[in-house]
Amino acid sequence: MNSHNHPSIPSRRDFLRRCGQLSLTGAALPFALNLAAMGEAAAFTATDYKALVCVFLYGGNDYANTVVAYDDPSYNAYSLIRGGGAAQTAGGIALSKASLAATLLVPGAALPGGRQFALHPSMTGLSNLFNAGQAAVQFNVGPLVVPLTRAQYDGADRKTYPLPPKLFSHNDQSSVWQSSSPEGSTVGWGGNIGDLALASNTQSLFTCMSVTSNAVFLSGDSALQYQVSTSGAVAVSGAKNNVYGSSAVKSAMAALTQQTRSHTLENEYNRVTTRSIGAEAQITAALAGVTLTRTFPTSNPLADQLKMVARLIGARAALGAKRQVFMVSIGGFDLHDNLISQHPGLLGKLSDALSVFYAATADLGVADKVTAFTASDFGRTLTSNGDGSDHGWGSHHFMVGGAVKGKSFYGTPPPISTGNTSAAADQWHVGQGRLLPSTSVDQYAATLAQWFGVADTELAGILPNLKHFGAAAGRADYPSNLGFML
Repeated sequence: MNSHNHPSIPSRRDFLRRCGQLSLTGAALPFALNLAAMGEAAAFTATDYKALVCVFLYGGNDYANTVVAYDDPSYNAYSLIRGGGAAQTAGGIALSKASLAATLLVPGAALPGGRQFALHPSMTGLSNLFNAGQAAVQFNVGPLVVPLTRAQYDGADRKTYPLPPKLFSHNDQSSVWQSSSPEGSTVGWGGNIGDLALASNTQSLFTCMSVTSNAVFLSGDSALQYQVSTSGAVAVSGAKNNVYGSSAVKSAMAALTQQTRSHTLENEYNRVTTRSIGAEAQITAALAGVTLTRTFPTSNPLADQLKMVARLIGARAALGAKRQVFMVSIGGFDLHDNLISQHPGLLGKLSDALSVFYAATADLGVADKVTAFTASDFGRTLTSNGDGSDHGWGSHHFMVGGAVKGKSFYGTPPPISTGNTSAAADQWHVGQGRLLPSTSVDQYAATLAQWFGVADTELAGILPNLKHFGAAAGRADYPSNLGFML
């Protein structure tokens, strides 16, 4: 492995990792039972409450029809590349300019060169949040090992200018976004943030919580993700319900799976089972005391997940939680075909879900304590393949919450270009309008982590490539804090 990919890990984290490796006795158990012991070391002990919520868009979201160029020169270039019609009308996979007027983003400070952007017409909720100051856009984020130019990308010196592994691959780039490593990685930066916050929570098991499928993002050296459904905690059925209609069998099962055993492996299995049963009962009781006043949209799986996150946040006192990291997701963004017909529904669900979630956190009095942010496998090509767009690299992302310095764009808006020539406008693209990221995932994550409470000295153990960015690395043009959080 190239040395650029090796994290600079403090000795304490090395120690925790090795301890974690020695305690994996329960790792092969069913996921509902896999609640192994967690380390209690942390970089901080929180007295207030904060939560990060990762909203992952699986499949690779099309950036160009999400945050859409709106000023005339940029829109016309976008429309020409995407097959738009005359007089700024829709065509190919381009949206009409008239359809964007209701979702025009109006920042507090105008962008250089008169650049303007609007959101997709289905994203009125999120555009309203932006314009009201509760949301912001980070331009052109993607995995980078080191700061990179187009010439360095095209060059042969991969020792000095290494690329992220397995670019343009769905599974690998999802993993790289979440963990800085390709598919097969076992530790994510959300989980590593959770590692540092374990001691802040009375019940450390509820630090990293997933309301979607199992994902590496929430797995730490010590912290493991606790997975719930949109209905609540996942119960161990044999311990909670009668087995074959018999309460006697249920009692026997409870005894067999929870009693102390002399055999080390059997005892560990039963210890973890007991913890799982206790955790489910604790969450169920805590959620019973939470009533949301906000109505979430129906027929929206992402809204269902975020509703559960809001309920868990509402139950934070009963769960003894001061710091939490959540993950939710929505799929379907791999739109090589049917971009115009299917993308609006997906973006509408994203916008509606994030909008009502923000309102729910405001109702709970924690709008400035909860930050949601988007992530995705990659962006897509600006060029059309006829009915959609193909795999790309960088993409634009959203940050939502009361602590976000909203009504603002962060980073540099890329030129509207295909990247297929040597012209200056092509230098932030790597062909077919695939964006060469001007902001790394590590910078994006570090900004969120620092707001959450992670110390500067702990960032290198969470984000292995961050050492190549920021003033300390001689790259003040790639700051380690992007400035979008209060």
